Amino acid sequence: MNSAELTTAPTKGGRGARERILKATVELFAREGIHATGIAKVTDVAHVSTRTLYQHFPSKEALVSAYLERLELEPGGPAEIETVLLREDLPPRERLIRLFAVPSGDDHSEYVVRGCPFHNTVVEAAGMMPDASSIVERHKRELAANLIATAEAAGASDAERLGRQLAVLFEGARALATSLNDTRPFHDAQNLAESLIDAAIALADPAQAAAG
Repeated sequence: MNSAELTTAPTKGGRGARERILKATVELFAREGIHATGIAKVTDVAHVSTRTLYQHFPSKEALVSAYLERLELEPGGPAEIETVLLREDLPPRERLIRLFAVPSGDDHSEYVVRGCPFHNTVVEAAGMMPDASSIVERHKRELAANLIATAEAAGASDAERLGRQLAVLFEGARALATSLNDTRPFHDAQNLAESLIDAAIALADPAQAAAG
Protein backbone atom coordinates (compact mmCIF):
# COMPACT_ATOMS: atom_id res chain seq x y z
CA MET A 1 0.00 0.00 0.00
CA ASN A 2 1.44 3.39 -0.95
CA SER A 3 1.07 6.78 0.70
CA ALA A 4 -1.65 7.86 -1.69
CA GLU A 5 -3.83 4.91 -0.71
CA LEU A 6 -3.53 5.84 2.97
CA THR A 7 -4.39 9.48 2.42
CA THR A 8 -7.76 10.71 3.61
CA ALA A 9 -7.46 14.44 2.87
CA PRO A 10 -6.32 16.28 -0.24
CA THR A 11 -4.84 19.43 1.25
CA LYS A 12 -2.18 20.22 3.84
CA GLY A 13 -3.08 21.76 7.18
CA GLY A 14 -6.51 23.20 7.74
CA ARG A 15 -9.32 21.80 9.81
CA GLY A 16 -9.04 18.17 10.79
CA ALA A 17 -5.23 18.15 10.67
CA ARG A 18 -4.89 16.55 14.11
CA GLU A 19 -7.35 13.81 13.20
CA ARG A 20 -5.50 13.08 9.96
CA ILE A 21 -2.20 12.87 11.81
CA LEU A 22 -3.60 10.39 14.33
CA LYS A 23 -5.18 8.31 11.59
CA ALA A 24 -1.85 8.19 9.79
CA THR A 25 0.03 7.09 12.91
CA VAL A 26 -2.46 4.28 13.57
CA GLU A 27 -1.95 3.01 10.04
CA LEU A 28 1.81 3.50 9.89
CA PHE A 29 3.07 2.78 13.41
CA ALA A 30 1.00 -0.39 13.83
CA ARG A 31 2.02 -1.78 10.45
CA GLU A 32 5.58 -0.51 9.88
CA GLY A 33 6.83 0.26 13.38
CA ILE A 34 7.62 3.51 15.17
CA HIS A 35 11.32 3.85 14.37
CA ALA A 36 10.81 2.90 10.73
CA THR A 37 8.16 5.60 10.38
CA GLY A 38 9.73 9.02 10.26
CA ILE A 39 7.94 12.31 10.80
CA ALA A 40 8.21 13.00 7.06
CA LYS A 41 6.24 9.83 6.28
CA VAL A 42 3.52 10.78 8.77
CA THR A 43 3.17 14.29 7.38
CA ASP A 44 3.06 12.94 3.84
CA VAL A 45 0.30 10.45 4.57
CA ALA A 46 -1.63 12.90 6.77
CA HIS A 47 -1.23 15.73 4.22
CA VAL A 48 0.06 18.21 6.77
CA SER A 49 3.22 20.24 7.02
CA THR A 50 5.92 19.43 9.56
CA ARG A 51 5.13 22.71 11.28
CA THR A 52 1.46 21.75 11.61
CA LEU A 53 2.37 18.36 13.07
CA TYR A 54 4.61 19.92 15.72
CA GLN A 55 1.89 22.43 16.58
CA HIS A 56 -0.29 19.51 17.61
CA PHE A 57 2.44 17.17 18.89
CA PRO A 58 5.62 18.89 20.16
CA SER A 59 7.75 15.71 19.98
CA LYS A 60 7.68 12.23 18.52
CA GLU A 61 7.05 10.81 22.00
CA ALA A 62 3.99 13.03 22.31
CA LEU A 63 2.83 11.66 18.96
CA VAL A 64 3.47 8.07 20.09
CA SER A 65 1.56 8.66 23.33
CA ALA A 66 -1.39 10.08 21.41
CA TYR A 67 -1.19 7.10 19.05
CA LEU A 68 -1.45 4.66 21.97
CA GLU A 69 -4.40 6.51 23.46
CA ARG A 70 -6.07 6.51 20.06
CA LEU A 71 -5.57 2.74 19.72
CA GLU A 72 -7.66 2.18 22.83
CA LEU A 73 -10.62 3.92 21.15
CA GLU A 74 -10.12 3.09 17.46
CA PRO A 75 -13.09 1.09 16.07
CA GLY A 76 -11.72 -1.89 14.20
CA GLY A 77 -8.20 -1.10 15.39
CA PRO A 78 -5.61 -3.62 16.58
CA ALA A 79 -6.69 -3.27 20.23
CA GLU A 80 -10.41 -3.75 19.60
CA ILE A 81 -10.32 -7.49 20.34
CA GLU A 82 -9.74 -6.68 24.02
CA THR A 83 -13.10 -4.90 24.28
CA VAL A 84 -14.84 -8.27 24.03
CA LEU A 85 -14.27 -8.62 27.78
CA LEU A 86 -16.66 -5.71 28.37
CA ARG A 87 -19.53 -7.03 26.23
CA GLU A 88 -22.54 -7.56 28.44
CA ASP A 89 -24.43 -9.32 25.64
CA LEU A 90 -22.12 -12.35 25.95
CA PRO A 91 -21.79 -14.81 28.86
CA PRO A 92 -18.52 -14.31 30.78
CA ARG A 93 -17.03 -17.64 29.63
CA GLU A 94 -17.72 -16.75 26.01
CA ARG A 95 -16.05 -13.36 26.45
CA LEU A 96 -12.88 -15.01 27.75
CA ILE A 97 -12.76 -17.49 24.88
CA ARG A 98 -13.47 -14.88 22.21
CA LEU A 99 -10.50 -12.85 23.37
CA PHE A 100 -8.40 -15.63 21.87
CA ALA A 101 -10.09 -15.57 18.47
CA VAL A 102 -7.55 -16.20 15.72
CA PRO A 103 -6.98 -13.03 13.67
CA SER A 104 -7.68 -13.15 9.95
CA GLY A 105 -4.83 -13.26 7.48
CA ASP A 106 -3.32 -16.71 7.09
CA ASP A 107 -1.72 -16.03 3.69
CA HIS A 108 1.86 -15.23 4.69
CA SER A 109 2.76 -14.05 1.21
CA GLU A 110 0.45 -11.11 1.81
CA TYR A 111 0.10 -10.90 5.59
CA VAL A 112 2.64 -9.91 8.24
CA VAL A 113 1.81 -10.65 11.87
CA ARG A 114 2.38 -7.45 13.80
CA GLY A 115 1.19 -8.64 17.20
CA CYS A 116 0.31 -6.25 20.01
CA PRO A 117 0.99 -2.60 19.15
CA PHE A 118 1.31 -1.71 22.84
CA HIS A 119 3.97 -4.35 23.42
CA ASN A 120 5.72 -3.39 20.20
CA THR A 121 5.85 0.23 21.32
CA VAL A 122 7.56 -0.60 24.61
CA VAL A 123 10.11 -2.76 22.82
CA GLU A 124 10.87 -0.01 20.30
CA ALA A 125 10.94 2.68 22.97
CA ALA A 126 13.61 0.74 24.91
CA GLY A 127 13.11 2.90 27.99
CA MET A 128 13.52 6.17 26.10
CA MET A 129 9.81 7.13 26.03
CA PRO A 130 8.63 7.09 29.67
CA ASP A 131 5.24 8.67 28.97
CA ALA A 132 4.42 6.15 26.26
CA SER A 133 5.68 3.29 28.44
CA SER A 134 3.42 4.49 31.26
CA ILE A 135 0.39 4.35 28.96
CA VAL A 136 1.29 0.80 27.93
CA GLU A 137 1.70 -0.32 31.55
CA ARG A 138 -1.66 1.17 32.47
CA HIS A 139 -3.31 -0.49 29.48
CA LYS A 140 -1.86 -3.90 30.30
CA ARG A 141 -2.86 -3.65 33.95
CA GLU A 142 -6.41 -2.78 32.88
CA LEU A 143 -6.48 -5.79 30.57
CA ALA A 144 -5.37 -8.08 33.40
CA ALA A 145 -7.98 -6.56 35.73
CA ASN A 146 -10.70 -7.11 33.10
CA LEU A 147 -9.60 -10.71 32.67
CA ILE A 148 -9.75 -11.32 36.41
CA ALA A 149 -13.18 -9.68 36.69
CA THR A 150 -14.51 -11.69 33.76
CA ALA A 151 -13.06 -14.92 35.17
CA GLU A 152 -14.80 -14.18 38.46
CA ALA A 153 -18.09 -13.56 36.64
CA ALA A 154 -17.63 -16.86 34.80
CA GLY A 155 -17.44 -18.67 38.14
CA ALA A 156 -13.76 -19.63 38.08
CA SER A 157 -12.46 -21.17 41.30
CA ASP A 158 -9.50 -18.81 41.54
CA ALA A 159 -10.39 -15.89 39.30
CA GLU A 160 -7.23 -13.91 39.99
CA ARG A 161 -4.98 -16.83 39.13
CA LEU A 162 -6.94 -17.66 35.96
CA GLY A 163 -6.98 -14.02 34.89
CA ARG A 164 -3.21 -13.72 35.27
CA GLN A 165 -2.66 -17.00 33.43
CA LEU A 166 -4.85 -15.87 30.54
CA ALA A 167 -3.00 -12.54 30.39
CA VAL A 168 0.32 -14.37 30.05
CA LEU A 169 -1.14 -16.69 27.40
CA PHE A 170 -2.68 -13.83 25.43
CA GLU A 171 0.47 -11.72 25.46
CA GLY A 172 2.78 -14.66 24.84
CA ALA A 173 0.84 -15.90 21.83
CA ARG A 174 0.89 -12.48 20.20
CA ALA A 175 4.61 -12.05 20.83
CA LEU A 176 5.49 -15.50 19.47
CA ALA A 177 3.23 -15.06 16.44
CA THR A 178 5.04 -11.80 15.69
CA SER A 179 8.49 -13.36 16.09
CA LEU A 180 7.63 -16.29 13.82
CA ASN A 181 5.30 -14.38 11.48
CA ASP A 182 2.98 -17.33 11.97
CA THR A 183 -0.61 -17.44 13.21
CA ARG A 184 -0.31 -20.94 14.70
CA PRO A 185 0.50 -19.61 18.20
CA PHE A 186 -2.96 -17.97 18.15
CA HIS A 187 -4.57 -21.37 17.51
CA ASP A 188 -2.53 -22.99 20.28
CA ALA A 189 -3.41 -20.20 22.71
CA GLN A 190 -7.10 -20.52 21.88
CA ASN A 191 -7.09 -24.24 22.69
CA LEU A 192 -5.09 -23.75 25.88
CA ALA A 193 -7.29 -20.89 27.02
CA GLU A 194 -10.45 -22.94 26.65
CA SER A 195 -8.90 -25.77 28.68
CA LEU A 196 -7.78 -23.41 31.45
CA ILE A 197 -11.14 -21.67 31.61
CA ASP A 198 -13.19 -24.87 31.73
CA ALA A 199 -10.88 -26.45 34.31
CA ALA A 200 -11.16 -23.40 36.59
CA ILE A 201 -14.96 -23.35 36.28
CA ALA A 202 -15.14 -27.09 36.93
CA LEU A 203 -13.13 -26.73 40.14
CA ALA A 204 -15.63 -24.18 41.40
CA ASP A 205 -18.68 -26.24 40.38
CA PRO A 206 -17.90 -29.97 40.11
CA ALA A 207 -21.58 -30.83 39.72
CA GLN A 208 -21.86 -28.63 36.62
CA ALA A 209 -18.71 -30.22 35.19
CA ALA A 210 -20.09 -33.71 35.76
CA ALA A 211 -23.36 -32.76 34.12
CA GLY A 212 -21.49 -31.41 31.11
